[in-house]
Amino acid sequence: MSTASPAGTPARTPAPGQLTFVAPRRAKPARHLADLTMAERRAAVAELGEKPFRADQLSRQYFDKLNGDPQSMTDLPAAAREKLGAALFPALLTPVRELATDGGTTRKTLWRLFDGALVESVLMRYTDRTTMCVSSQAGCGMNCPFCATGQAGLTRNMSTAEIVEQVVAGARALAKGEVPGGPGRVSNVVFMGMGEPLANYKAVIGAVRRLVEPSPSGLGISARGVTVSTVGLVPAIGKLAAEGLPVTLALSLHAPDDELRDTLVPINTRWKVAEVLDAAWDYAAKTKRRVSIEYALIKDINDQEWRADLLGKLVRNKLVHVNLIPLNPTPGSKWTASRPEDERAFVRRLEHHGVPVTVRDTRGREIDGACGQLAAAE
Repeated sequence: MSTASPAGTPARTPAPGQLTFVAPRRAKPARHLADLTMAERRAAVAELGEKPFRADQLSRQYFDKLNGDPQSMTDLPAAAREKLGAALFPALLTPVRELATDGGTTRKTLWRLFDGALVESVLMRYTDRTTMCVSSQAGCGMNCPFCATGQAGLTRNMSTAEIVEQVVAGARALAKGEVPGGPGRVSNVVFMGMGEPLANYKAVIGAVRRLVEPSPSGLGISARGVTVSTVGLVPAIGKLAAEGLPVTLALSLHAPDDELRDTLVPINTRWKVAEVLDAAWDYAAKTKRRVSIEYALIKDINDQEWRADLLGKLVRNKLVHVNLIPLNPTPGSKWTASRPEDERAFVRRLEHHGVPVTVRDTRGREIDGACGQLAAAE
């Protein structure tokens, strides 16, 4: 299959039946501190004529104090603030609109990127945790017909720092007490916003490392609190397993049989159900982390009891958890969520096979912030 081409080279024409993930060529966002490893930050600071330890100061300001304004970094000499700020703290995300529900504890933010592209992130505060759902691409090229983002197409990949900035913005709002419940912190990050994370592999891995590395290198979030979702890019799942990052892999399966999954998840025409699940089991074996199988229940499409039995047979006795998602409404969709009785029957069949299963909370549905609803519309 064709993958993203190096800058300045044309994309290879895909063969019949193949999919391509090439994003339109655009100007890249300016380099930001969060794009860089600690060693790269020290080198960048030295190139600007400053002592390398300034990189540690900048990192503590950004990742510990959540401060992205060098002019207010009083531990830096005044003469250095403007220079370092211009070089390492470009404006990446500008808030356009914020919608809230659940008494203000679920907040969806629409961001405009430097080139006008639009993305969305969602903050969800629970009694025991706060989760940030972040986007990794502006749009998505996977073309899943029940997902608003997939129907919009792919605009471009996001940079590592653009991804991290979504989490930092949420952490900043929590720290300032702007979210009901008092000051808090981000404990979980899910790459389940706009885009296919593993189709933007390098930037996503960079973002994961910034999230989990301890201060001053990163935000210090537990890797076990990070979930990376994919529709099933098999080679990239293998790469992720070798990264040494014990994050949770969430596989968006949505159908246990190739005939239906070819329609619901078009990448299945490249990697079939058996191959995708084999990659998931390899991931679980290498990381010792339970794989989450994501399954959107769609009325009269994939919610039959025989499909629940087939899914149960495929995943039983594996290090796995099935997460059933009542299909969230999207504009113009011909599909809707399963009937409650069909949902309950599906759960019973999976439990009959001894498969751990839950039905996902539909938080954010009222503000089009739930799974499959992010469309970044102004």
